[in-house]
Amino acid sequence: MDLSPASPLHLLVVDDDPQIRAMLAEYLATFGIEADGAEGGAAMRAALAARDYDLVVLDLSLPGENGLALCREIRERGDLPVIMLTARTELADRVVGLEVGADDYVTKPFEMRELVARIHTVLRRARAGAGAGLKRPATVAGHELRFGSWRLNTTLRQLVDGEETVVPLSNAEFRLLLAFIEHPNRVLDRELLINQARGRDLDVFDRSIDLLVSRLRQKLRDDPRDPALIRTVRGEGYVFTGTVEG
Repeated sequence: MDLSPASPLHLLVVDDDPQIRAMLAEYLATFGIEADGAEGGAAMRAALAARDYDLVVLDLSLPGENGLALCREIRERGDLPVIMLTARTELADRVVGLEVGADDYVTKPFEMRELVARIHTVLRRARAGAGAGLKRPATVAGHELRFGSWRLNTTLRQLVDGEETVVPLSNAEFRLLLAFIEHPNRVLDRELLINQARGRDLDVFDRSIDLLVSRLRQKLRDDPRDPALIRTVRGEGYVFTGTVEG
């Protein structure tokens, strides 16, 4: 993925508003970025089948198939970076985007230069690969890890409590919990946890990772006022203090 002028970028803009598609294509062209447009899911699939793209700019609020569903579909196909456009500001939407694999959010209305900057930032990080995160110890792959009265089956991705009740976890919650219990008693900063929760190293969603940790604490019944498992280290991140066996 070469960002030099000799190798122009090819983007796909998925938005049901033809004026937005045209405006983005015209503006991005001034930066040497070629942008095709698609008004929805069917057109997006046809475009992705017809050529290779470097990145997809995807509107969250599409009629019919929404942007979250399409983002999930793109992520299932591979590692094509996705920047979501949204008029929504609710933190919960960002967490859902985090879970389905969006690489960044740009909230409408936005400055065009900000979008261009984010495009290049996402592509630089995508090109750098996933090597910046924590390395998973080979000894814990594919079996059961125990901490306190809890068990986490890393093959089935199931969290089981002391009464043998399965507690459902989202993909992001599972990856986040696995990062914690594979690296106990180590302070993990937010950027690193974001990388673990969504499989891509990116320095956005700082507040979203806080909400994701809060949701994980609830499922572990870990009192947020006096947590026994996931403690907050002010100004640094979080540390898992449970004793892990397995």
